[in-house]
Amino acid sequence: MLDIELIRQNSQKIKDMMIARNLSVEIVDKFLSLDERWRTLVNQLDQARALQKRLSEEKKIEEAKKNKELIKEKEEELSKLEEERFNLLLEIPNIPFDDVPRGKDESENVVLRVVGEIPQFSFTPKDHLDLGEALDIIDTKTASEVAGSRFGYLKKEAALLEIALVNYAFEILTKEGFEPVIPPVFIKPEVYKKMGRLSESQKEERYYLEKDDLYLVGSAEHTLGPLGMNKVFLEEELPKRYVGFSTCFRREAGSYGKDVKGILRVHQFDKVEMYSFAHPEKSEEEHLFLLSMQEKIFQGLKIPYRVVAICTGDMGPTDARQFDIEAWMPSQNKYREIASCSNTTDYQTRGIGAKVKTKDSTKLVHALNATAIAIGRTIIAILENFQQEDGKVLVPEALWKYTGFRVIG
Repeated sequence: MLDIELIRQNSQKIKDMMIARNLSVEIVDKFLSLDERWRTLVNQLDQARALQKRLSEEKKIEEAKKNKELIKEKEEELSKLEEERFNLLLEIPNIPFDDVPRGKDESENVVLRVVGEIPQFSFTPKDHLDLGEALDIIDTKTASEVAGSRFGYLKKEAALLEIALVNYAFEILTKEGFEPVIPPVFIKPEVYKKMGRLSESQKEERYYLEKDDLYLVGSAEHTLGPLGMNKVFLEEELPKRYVGFSTCFRREAGSYGKDVKGILRVHQFDKVEMYSFAHPEKSEEEHLFLLSMQEKIFQGLKIPYRVVAICTGDMGPTDARQFDIEAWMPSQNKYREIASCSNTTDYQTRGIGAKVKTKDSTKLVHALNATAIAIGRTIIAILENFQQEDGKVLVPEALWKYTGFRVIG
């Protein structure tokens, strides 16, 4: 979440940011109105409590009794107002850096570089589902009977390919000093909100277990970040880097067409995620480092990709800057997002209270997150880019030592 004082003192800047993100400025006005009511009520409560102290000292029992009831009413009103104000605060996204591309949607994202050669086929390439079904390694039909639409079984070589990809990413990243973690896939609502991932507009994407008052995470990021909750890092500890593996759950509302065929946009998927706490003055440097790790992973797999700077109208609400890695998908004849990399500055750390102690002061650290391997999408990219005319699929050489096989089929 943003600093409330920043919104109070720089409301026009915040409104300009909302416009750049294609969001309504009314949210800012509503928040400021609630905030003004909140400050007025806090002042009234302070006065009533001071009066209560005097009335008690002066033994004015009846007046003290009436004033006590007034205090109770105002405390209840304040509690409701605080919750309403906090929920509205969550709807105000992070402020993009000044040099982030301005644009309304993904059509105005900026391609920074293209890496790898697009495969040339002497035959019409199949999509991942046709390949997976023919090889009997992906089964969405049985999954739909078991769990409903947009679920899938990974079988045989595909299941082993997933384990190989996890080991491949973990080996690369642990050698770079990332601490390996298997985080919880459940998260409390209050912690989810502190991470900036449970605003009212985001709840549609989340799976909620009402009986337990818990949410299923949409990314390992959501429970890796709280490793720094209420923690004060020493400068020499930073950057503190984690690599986590977890199953993720998303409703993927609004997806349609080819995106819901196969395992591209499913409700349950596995992912290896990087998360880093960095010194505020070095978070942009850390961001480029995380991006370099993503590129190292995909270059090792020899998957053609491009790096894209995400514009203000398309970037995530917690992000001050976002890069995407987009892999070439032959069946669609275009690049598709396969990994994202974000600098959230102090947006998430303000909520969870993650700080760094410097020589002069204690201040909020910056937090960054980046996809290391989105398992399903990476398997799609491997199947489609390395398919052969006879229906077999070559396994990237970087995975041979993990898979024990070099060809699928």
